[in-house]
Amino acid sequence: MPDDRCRTSHHRELPLTYLLNRRAFVAASAAVAVGAHARPAPDDAADDWARARGIAARVRVPRFPRRQFDIRAYGATPGGTLCTQGFADAIAACAAAGGGRVLVPAGRWLTGAIRLESRVELHLDAGATILFSTDPAQYPIVATRFEGVELMNYAPLIYASDAQDVAVTGRGTIDGQGAAWWSWSGGKHYGWREGLPSQRPARDRLFAMAEAGVPVAERRFGAGGYIRPNLLQFQRCRGVLIEGVTLRDSPCWNVHPVLSRDVTMRGVTVTGLGPNNDGCDPESVDGMVIERCIFDTGDDCIAIKSGRNADGRRIAVPSRDILIRGCTMKAGHGGVVIGSEVSGGVEHVFAEDCTMSSPDLWYALRFKTNAVRGGRIAHVRARNITVGQVGRAALTCDFNYEEGANGRFVPELDDVVVERLTVRNTGRVIDCQGLPQAPVGRLTLRDCRFDGVREPSIVQRITALTLDRVLVNGRPVSSL
Repeated sequence: MPDDRCRTSHHRELPLTYLLNRRAFVAASAAVAVGAHARPAPDDAADDWARARGIAARVRVPRFPRRQFDIRAYGATPGGTLCTQGFADAIAACAAAGGGRVLVPAGRWLTGAIRLESRVELHLDAGATILFSTDPAQYPIVATRFEGVELMNYAPLIYASDAQDVAVTGRGTIDGQGAAWWSWSGGKHYGWREGLPSQRPARDRLFAMAEAGVPVAERRFGAGGYIRPNLLQFQRCRGVLIEGVTLRDSPCWNVHPVLSRDVTMRGVTVTGLGPNNDGCDPESVDGMVIERCIFDTGDDCIAIKSGRNADGRRIAVPSRDILIRGCTMKAGHGGVVIGSEVSGGVEHVFAEDCTMSSPDLWYALRFKTNAVRGGRIAHVRARNITVGQVGRAALTCDFNYEEGANGRFVPELDDVVVERLTVRNTGRVIDCQGLPQAPVGRLTLRDCRFDGVREPSIVQRITALTLDRVLVNGRPVSSL
């Protein structure tokens, strides 16, 4: 749902290591000598990044037998003919043979839902486009997730469940034709108007079912519910690779690994400015590397999650050990984001060597949760992040997101260290808003520079904000 809203909260004095209020942030004097900002921090200071190196080493990239199954041999023809059965038969033959590569040659291949099996690599040659049908009847009802809640709904466009070693690779394009689905969001900006279908009543009904503990098999949607499917979803999979392809115009989220382990996404370009067009949403994932990807999205570029509210607490599986490196973020609500569906917790997230810039990028680093979500976010590291233009703030920690304080589950955010974040143009440096019962925990900015800052920061209810060699509009910021 859109989160472009105004929020207010009352500032309360708390014991802080460093507190930046609305007026003091830009004008504060140096905490250390002028010029110290330029001194490079030692690599892997205090070995914070040893765990990141371990993630890169231990996330296993799947390998596949050298067998090839050309979809043309199974009845698929390019152009406007529906190839759903051809894809299904090629994948079945590949799996029955013990695995290999299902080849999609150059051309435009129209299809309904594609379900991958263990040891199957779906490979798109250069010039190949998988064009997904806009007919909802082409997407069977399966067990899936929508915004952090389990349900029975339309199958994701490419889908795998309880599989080992699956991949989507190549130099081709996967086109979700999302514009045909976007009006279901209920957003007038995306074509919805009175009298047209909207997912909003079904979405509310689904969330109520989850809070009431209705069994997942009875949370049945699909026709008449208008809840949009995701583009790629991997549920309870081990060994997942998404490499090289271009993803375009998903109906909803683009890449969505759920309860999976050892996931690699590299060299992927994700485009689409539709509603909830998140680029990549690892949810309750253990071990993932996202590298050298480009995101230009209608919502968060990368958003790490672990289930929403009661469903997240029921499943109780955190996302952990996620490494993001060498990525480019353009439009989006946030570049690297954790939240808001984090009821199962998130820990040990690393982001490095990323570039971000767009007038339509709201935040570079974004944390969002509330007292309905709850959840603990901890041990986050970011370094060497270069930002050209960002619209609202370089960094936000928002506990007032959506329901805000109106809940009984205390959100936590602690042990966040940001090093060498350089921003050329931003509305604010920080928008940090904890709750009266739940202040934000420890946040450290080290060797950071923020220029073109137009407004003073908002810092409300935080336990410890540490600034170490930080410049704002060319002026060093002091300690209290």
